[in-house]
Amino acid sequence: MNITYRVTLDDPGTHEFVVEFRVSGVAESHLHLALPAWIPGSYMIRDFARNLMDMQRLDEGPAPRKLDKQRWRIEGVNGEFSLCYRVYALDLSVRAAYFDDTRAYFNGTSLFLRVEGAEDQEISLELIAPEWPGAEDWAVATTLPAVGTDARGFGRYRAENYAQLIDHPVEIGRFERVAFEVEAVPHEMVFVDAQGADIRRIAADVAPICAEHAAMFGELPIQRYQFQTLATRDGYGGLEHRDSTSLICKRSDLPWPGTGEAIDKGYRQYLALCSHEYFHLWNVKRIRPALFAEADLSREVHSELLWAFEGITSYYDELALARAGVIDRDAYLDMLAPSITRYYRNAGRHRQSVAESSFDAWTRFYKQDENAPNAIVSYYNKGALVAFGLDRLLRVRSDDQLSLDDLMRRLWQEYGRPGRGLPERFIEREIETLLGESVEDYFTRYIYGTEELPLAEWFSDVGVGLQLRPAASLDDTGGYVEQPAKEAHGRAALGARLRERDGWVRVEQVFAGGAAARAGVTPGDLLVAIDGERCTLSNIDELLRRHALEDEAKLTLFRRDLLREVSLPVLAAPRDTVDLYWLADRHLDERVRRRRDRWLASVRGA
Repeated sequence: MNITYRVTLDDPGTHEFVVEFRVSGVAESHLHLALPAWIPGSYMIRDFARNLMDMQRLDEGPAPRKLDKQRWRIEGVNGEFSLCYRVYALDLSVRAAYFDDTRAYFNGTSLFLRVEGAEDQEISLELIAPEWPGAEDWAVATTLPAVGTDARGFGRYRAENYAQLIDHPVEIGRFERVAFEVEAVPHEMVFVDAQGADIRRIAADVAPICAEHAAMFGELPIQRYQFQTLATRDGYGGLEHRDSTSLICKRSDLPWPGTGEAIDKGYRQYLALCSHEYFHLWNVKRIRPALFAEADLSREVHSELLWAFEGITSYYDELALARAGVIDRDAYLDMLAPSITRYYRNAGRHRQSVAESSFDAWTRFYKQDENAPNAIVSYYNKGALVAFGLDRLLRVRSDDQLSLDDLMRRLWQEYGRPGRGLPERFIEREIETLLGESVEDYFTRYIYGTEELPLAEWFSDVGVGLQLRPAASLDDTGGYVEQPAKEAHGRAALGARLRERDGWVRVEQVFAGGAAARAGVTPGDLLVAIDGERCTLSNIDELLRRHALEDEAKLTLFRRDLLREVSLPVLAAPRDTVDLYWLADRHLDERVRRRRDRWLASVRGA
């Protein structure tokens, strides 16, 4: 069977890709066609077929008949058939497709119908250059193998099968490129809407991070790699692919010429995002759950293992920055502390295990509501912390002969390299094989259970101190400190997440056990005044400070457009903000000092 797609960019004003779909060598009289409902790496049903329009036959056969929300039956094939359809595309995320007169971008899951039963057939894709005035300098960036393209990248590409076709995002338009190598493998960074950013510096910082990951796994199983970054006013996210990644970041997070060599928090976050998606090259794209190996893209595929694939990746994404020497050790603790603060501020950790969070990602993590902080836990956030706990467990129980690095190398050799899917609950078996002893207690308590993580104990075993204290302000998320505060300063806290818009303070979320919850404040309420004085985001702390703790304030609010007054207890802010610091060497056992150095040491220098 010969399968060909032809993508045309004919009118940016419609925001619609035109796709011609031709199939020949068909033995059957009819076929079923389908568009995916979700994209690998993002576990939510997105129903991409809702954007597909105007499907028509180009040959003389009968029109396709729709069977359900994403499938069609095509009759009268007679050896071959051809279709044309249009796909509306105005989604700026990394998961779908976008098209206007400044840029075109797509993932194959948004554009390409598949022939059911022919997913293993080789596929040809032709990208037609736009012809409207002003698009003469547009080019193509993708890692899909080219077989006949012009200097700008327009022309023919080839995919071994449908899975490969949809695993290479395509960026089309004007962009800047910078190249570097890791272990003699070419890497490229493509930046959209980041004109003037210091992309050479970015490449110089990303390269050692990539090299650190490659050294840990012992090999780099790719022929090339591409980072695609869209810079926006206010955005963040990424999606992994087998040989590339799509990223979105704040424009202000990128370094600019003349801004100095310091790495601020925004740029650190962008580098960690690059690190995270690159680590997925091994962990998710090649080491992957058995349930995802032949995933049905028409429906949810539930796995308890997302904590390992996203959580372990989240653990290594920041650690690699320190190991590679891109940031110093103090900066690493400064990145790590806010992540732990997020864990302590999430009451849902007491109600949902990280394995359950993985399994329920489709309906709970990716579809969060106002009660999410009280009901669920993040398999990214807690997953990273239990990954650290596993690293510490392996180091301590093996007398520092093993670490999480060894587990990842084992998973690569046993599952990733040979292309075997990892069965559910097999990670604990692999750890037990490495250690020669049971880890059932750890998994029962912290991964399949909701027991509080003993983080202070775990961190002390690698020479790091952890202090919990009340937040000093609304934007205080903790960080690195040289020494813990002798007396934690406290403040009264409302116990709610707020947003100010058009002069109104709106309650977004109410945290279980806090003052707002005890007062009966409800998400959606509009806060008007405290003790008769108008409240804003900037003065709520001040208004609450006028009361002694355990006193009561009068809170005036609107609910469903009706004015109410409630008694608000003035409660101390909870101790949920984390400061991390280095334990003094003179107080540490020699084994702990050595363990800390090995934990943070570059794998390349080992």
